[in-house]
Amino acid sequence: MKILGINGSPRGQESMTGRLVDAVLCGAREAGAEIEFIDAAALRIRPCSACTLCYQTGECPKQDDFAALYEKMLEADGIVFGSPNYIDNVSAQMKAVFDRMADAVHCQFFAGKYGCAVATAGGAGADDIATYLNHVLQILGADTVGAVAAVMVAGPEAFAATEKEAFALGKNLAAAITDCRTYPEQEALHAEMAAGMKALVFANKDVWKHQYDHWVAQDRN
Repeated sequence: MKILGINGSPRGQESMTGRLVDAVLCGAREAGAEIEFIDAAALRIRPCSACTLCYQTGECPKQDDFAALYEKMLEADGIVFGSPNYIDNVSAQMKAVFDRMADAVHCQFFAGKYGCAVATAGGAGADDIATYLNHVLQILGADTVGAVAAVMVAGPEAFAATEKEAFALGKNLAAAITDCRTYPEQEALHAEMAAGMKALVFANKDVWKHQYDHWVAQDRN
């Protein structure tokens, strides 16, 4: 069981978001998972240029750190996304990762995976960011098991309590993977996404060969 945590904060060792991602991973490790922490800000990930070559070939032509990160995500059983609230959205570092994952959305490559989210904010909006991060996991095909959010203005005692919640969330994530849990309330979204993405790909089958071949293979299985 592999669980990957991706911290979208650019603050390095001072990142409070990173502390929450780490707490989730520690909880997962205690529950038996193999864990890895990734600092997205330490990677060189270029913006998506909408060339659509990944739709056609399954590979991005950009020479940077994304391919290695993406491979780790595909190999993981569980994914933890973490980001601070930067003007009511995720950080630029995290958004750059997401924007390079259109192929994964079209092919629903995270189906069968599990995930969760953590978020921070100076004064407000952390809950909204955590909800968005889980939404991204869901549209990629993953089941989400929960989220925690911290507001820095609440003070260090409140943050310490949130770290404990994050630790428990990590244990829950690992348990969901071990138990192969199902979440009926998310099944409708997954079915709708899969049907919509398949229809989109089939409408472009003459150009998006890689994605078309993927969905044909899914039908055969």
